[in-house]
Amino acid sequence: MLTEKIFGVISLGCDKNRVDTEKLLAMLQGRGCRLTDDPSEAQILIVNTCGFLQSAREEAIETVLEFSEYKRQNLEKIVITGCLPQKFVGELFAPLTEADVFLGITDYEKLFEALERSYASGRRQNFVGKGEEVFRVERVQTTEPHFAYLKIADGCYNHCTYCLIPKIRGKYRSYPMEKLVEEAKELGELSELIVVAQDTTRYGEDLYGKNCFVELLQRLSALDNIEKIRLLYCYPDVITEELIEEIRTNDKILKYMDIPLQHSENRVLKLMNRKGKREEYLALFARLRQRIPGIAIRSTFISGFPTETEEEFLAMQDFLREAKLLNCGFFAYSREPDTGAYRLKPQVHHATKQRRVRALYETQRAISRGLLAELVGQKIEVLCDGIDYQKSCFVGRAYFNAPDIDGKVYFRSMDAMQGKRYEVYIESADEYDLYGYTEDYANEMELTK
Repeated sequence: MLTEKIFGVISLGCDKNRVDTEKLLAMLQGRGCRLTDDPSEAQILIVNTCGFLQSAREEAIETVLEFSEYKRQNLEKIVITGCLPQKFVGELFAPLTEADVFLGITDYEKLFEALERSYASGRRQNFVGKGEEVFRVERVQTTEPHFAYLKIADGCYNHCTYCLIPKIRGKYRSYPMEKLVEEAKELGELSELIVVAQDTTRYGEDLYGKNCFVELLQRLSALDNIEKIRLLYCYPDVITEELIEEIRTNDKILKYMDIPLQHSENRVLKLMNRKGKREEYLALFARLRQRIPGIAIRSTFISGFPTETEEEFLAMQDFLREAKLLNCGFFAYSREPDTGAYRLKPQVHHATKQRRVRALYETQRAISRGLLAELVGQKIEVLCDGIDYQKSCFVGRAYFNAPDIDGKVYFRSMDAMQGKRYEVYIESADEYDLYGYTEDYANEMELTK
C-alpha cells in the first residue's frame, strides 16, 4: 500500500511554490503517509519544480537526475510536478526517463492514482492536466515556525512579453477570502505573515468583480495569531489610495512594499507590456514616502531585454540613483519560447546582459550602503530569526528586510528567542547587512570590564 511507503518532497523555485509544497505535504500526512527529509530514506520522491526560466528548468532536471541515483538504494519512484511538467511535459516525458510520474499544477489530487498505475503497470505515467484545482487549507509549514507565506491567488493576466507565467499558471484566480482567513488562522502564532501571489494587488477582481485586497488585509489583521503582515509583489498600477491609507494606518502591516518594475525606460516598458512609465514610478515612490514616512520599497529589474540600448541601460542606473530604493534584485533577460519577446530583434548578447546586471548591482550596492550607513548609531526593532553559528551571533530582520531576498541584521545579545523582537543598537553597516547589539549585552559587557 502507498500509505506504507516513505515519501520525500523537494521544493524548487519561489515562495509561491513553497506554499504548494506545504499543502502537498499536508495531503500526504492526511493520508497517513510517512515523510522524511532525507532523500536516501525515501521510497517515493516528489520534486515540485519551477519552469519560469531556462535556468530554473535546468535546475529541476538536474535535481531529478541527481536524486535518481538513489534508485540504486531505497528509492522506487520519482514524481515530478509543478510548473515544469505543466508547460513542458510534451518535451520532457520521453527523454526524462528517470521520472516515473508527471503531474501538473492542479493534479495533486491525482498523485495516488498515478502512483498506483505506475506500480501496477511498471510504466511511467503522464497525469498532467487530468486533475482539477482544489483549494486546501491544511499545510505542513517548512519555513521557520515564526513566519509563513500566504498565497492569495494563482495565475496572472498581465501578459508581460518576457513572462511564461500565464502560459503555465493560467489566468489570475483569487482564492476565496474566507478560506484564506481560515488558512492564516490555522498557521498558528506568527510574528510575520507574508502575503504573496503573482500580483497581490489585484486580489478579488476576478472572483468578486471588484478589488478586495484592502478588505482581505483588514480581515487578516483582525486575527489574533498574526503579529505583522508583509506585502510582496504589489504591481505599481494597482497601488490605490485606499491601499496606501491602509498601510499607513494599519499597525499590523509592515511599512514595506515589494513593487516589481522590471525596467525604468518608457520604450522598453512598452515593449515589455508593462503598465506604467518612468515618471509615474518616481511619482508613486514620492507619494508613498510622503504618505508613509519611513516606508521601505524594494523592486526587481530586468536588463538586456531585446533592443535595450546602452543609453537605456545607463538611464536605468540613473533611475536607481534617483529612486533610492533600499533593496533591489536584478536579472538578465532570459529568452523564453512562447513569449512575445522571443522574436524581438536585436537580442542583446549574453555577455552584454551579464555586464549590465553586474553594473546595476554595483550601482545599487552604493545606494544601499549609503542608506544603511544612516542607521549606524540608531536603535531599530529586529525580529530574531535564530542564530548564525558562523558569525557566532544572533541574526534577524528589520521591517525593511523580507526573508531570503533582502539583507539581515546580525546582533549580539545575552539571550534572544526566535520569533521575538528586540531593540538593537546599530554599530556598523555594509552594502547589505547591519551589525549591532542589544542593551542587555552592552550592560553585561560593561559589568565585565
